[in-house]
Amino acid sequence: MRAIRTRSQDRILNLLKNIKQGISAQDLYIELRNHSQSMGLATVYRSLEALKLEGKVQVRTLANGEALYSLTQQDKHHLTCLQCGLSIPIHQCPVHQLENELKSSHKFKVFYHTLEFFGLCSQCQEISQGIGDR
Repeated sequence: MRAIRTRSQDRILNLLKNIKQGISAQDLYIELRNHSQSMGLATVYRSLEALKLEGKVQVRTLANGEALYSLTQQDKHHLTCLQCGLSIPIHQCPVHQLENELKSSHKFKVFYHTLEFFGLCSQCQEISQGIGDR
């Protein structure tokens, strides 16, 4: 059974369909305003939360604390640099089998999962090594 959605939730879903990457709630708010679909920032947050609980939207929190929202389509895996913020997607899923086992053993409905490794990208490692050589 489909949940009853508000117009605000439908507008957010439609906008997210056209955005191919994660977007912050504040940027989503600006995009809606730019498309003459203005709504309050609090409404954007409430709508995103409702869509997340429905399994339609997923959220990814970056190392700096910023939350990025996108449609729930596929599992997301990244290598994230703590120094420059570079985020490198990992295309293979190393935990897919574990997810299936947990769904079965715990009778848990999984909407999506994320896996993120934090460290330094190669460029930031070179910069750090260069500083240490002085």
